[in-house]
Amino acid sequence: MENGHRYSGRRRRSRGVVFADRSTQRFGGASGASGAEKGAVAAWSERRALMLPAWTRAVLHVCVVCAFLLVTGVVHAQKLPRLTLSGPSASVSNALIHMADSGALADVAEVVEFVPWRDPDQLRVMALDGRADVLAMPTNVAANLYNRGAKLQLINVSTWGVLWLVSRDPTLKSLADLRGKELAMPFRGDMPDIVLQLLAEQQGIDVRKDLNLRYVASPVDAMQLLVMRRVDHALLAEPAASMALRKTGSFPLSVLAPELHRSVNLQQEWGRVFAREARIPQAGIAVMGALRARPELVARIEAEYVRSLAWCKANAEACGKAVAARIDMLSAEAVADSIAVSQLDAVPAAAARAELEFMYGHLLAKNPALVGGKLPDDGFYAGAGMR
Repeated sequence: MENGHRYSGRRRRSRGVVFADRSTQRFGGASGASGAEKGAVAAWSERRALMLPAWTRAVLHVCVVCAFLLVTGVVHAQKLPRLTLSGPSASVSNALIHMADSGALADVAEVVEFVPWRDPDQLRVMALDGRADVLAMPTNVAANLYNRGAKLQLINVSTWGVLWLVSRDPTLKSLADLRGKELAMPFRGDMPDIVLQLLAEQQGIDVRKDLNLRYVASPVDAMQLLVMRRVDHALLAEPAASMALRKTGSFPLSVLAPELHRSVNLQQEWGRVFAREARIPQAGIAVMGALRARPELVARIEAEYVRSLAWCKANAEACGKAVAARIDMLSAEAVADSIAVSQLDAVPAAAARAELEFMYGHLLAKNPALVGGKLPDDGFYAGAGMR
């Protein structure tokens, strides 16, 4: 009883104001009501909700639409304050550098920068500490990081053939010819080393017993040892191979006998040994952290990378100058030379999955730790659910 009136419905309180629910009173109270009466109550409640003023319903509709757009990632009017692209001193970084220089993503972020990484250890730190938004990396490192819990998605595989044996010996034509010889090898336990070991084992070559591997920090370091005559053979990734040939006057072939030779194309060896197409899914780019939750931005980065890669292939000299300006150890001429001999093709990660899993399968059989103990699941491949 309140103010002389009795209400059969229960009271609801909001900010100290008492509201009485009269909906059940119209149909004889909530307790003991029949099914038909309860249905009538529900129908009356719906009609009452529709009795909101038109302006109120319009505001609610706009709010619902905006919330939906924000959740689905359609509305992102605010630019990112900074977008950091990072990659090694290798061909996979060419397009990233052009993206930063050309302003291709200027409408996406206030500042778009390219930051080089020197070796896989630095790469792993950058990935795990969130120091870059887009990282170019070897595909085995991407799988390893993902399986260890790193927040990344592989966007594409763009590097399919940049590994060469460069030698002073013009008679060296196969891996078997390296038996007993010293070979400078960059990135111990990573892509160049892994590919050589897989190919050697398939041909009955025991890498530990038959070869004398001299591990160095990067392809550029291996190139310098070769140029300074401290080794006679090196496994190099482009553009380091072209750089070595340029520095010794061996590229293009000099009138006199060249000092260095491209002796073994590891991509051709891959195709021959495994009876597959002569290309290896060596490196690509991955998006990191919160960027993965922005599918429209991931798709934009993928599309801009494709455009920049096409520009670099069509404008090798200009691309060489841009890359050399960013990476001190490289010359513009060597970068341009490398573009002509490298297999560069930006294939979406989901489309490259079969070739990646073929390689990952061999790595798992050799040493599961190389890829984090298992094949990456669907979440590793950007766009896997849409392709």
